[in-house]
Amino acid sequence: MSLPSSWLQRYLHLLNADAGQILDLACGTGRNSFYLHCLGLPLLALDRDVASLAGMQAAGIATKGHDLEAGEGGYDWPFAEHSFTAIIVCNYLHRPLFPHILASLKPDGLLIYETFAAGNENFGKPSNPAFLLRSGELLAQMQSNPAVTMSIIAYEDGYVEQPKPAMVQRICARKTGKISVLDKL
Repeated sequence: MSLPSSWLQRYLHLLNADAGQILDLACGTGRNSFYLHCLGLPLLALDRDVASLAGMQAAGIATKGHDLEAGEGGYDWPFAEHSFTAIIVCNYLHRPLFPHILASLKPDGLLIYETFAAGNENFGKPSNPAFLLRSGELLAQMQSNPAVTMSIIAYEDGYVEQPKPAMVQRICARKTGKISVLDKL
């Protein structure tokens, strides 16, 4: 089993664990899901690879097999607004989902997101620009839903040595509420 994301470990203390369920989006083999589950946190692990969810199910983790990219318009978001106290995303990028991710956070919900960035092609996969964030893009995506305001806690854009050499962008942000008409004036 791989170690959980160091970015997740670094900012998890900001989570209000009593506020509800955490979504581990595109959880893969579950390295972060197992970590959160061991901490006793309420969790839903989602991935399109149903076989990868079997081990998590056996450990008592709630899972959902779902292809987020299959729907009309290139996405299929299965959750309502204000569903999660936190959403964790590691090593996954599908740009059309950002407005939905932000909307699905509860007020004061925490987003911990990290994935590969431009320049990663020098270190291996992913190397396709469709799967690499452009410079500053993750920060800009925090404004992708005009009905949601995100407060940035931490942001990094650059090279990491661990768990393997890569170019990444990482963000930890808190949903601070809806933008009102008065805020736009």
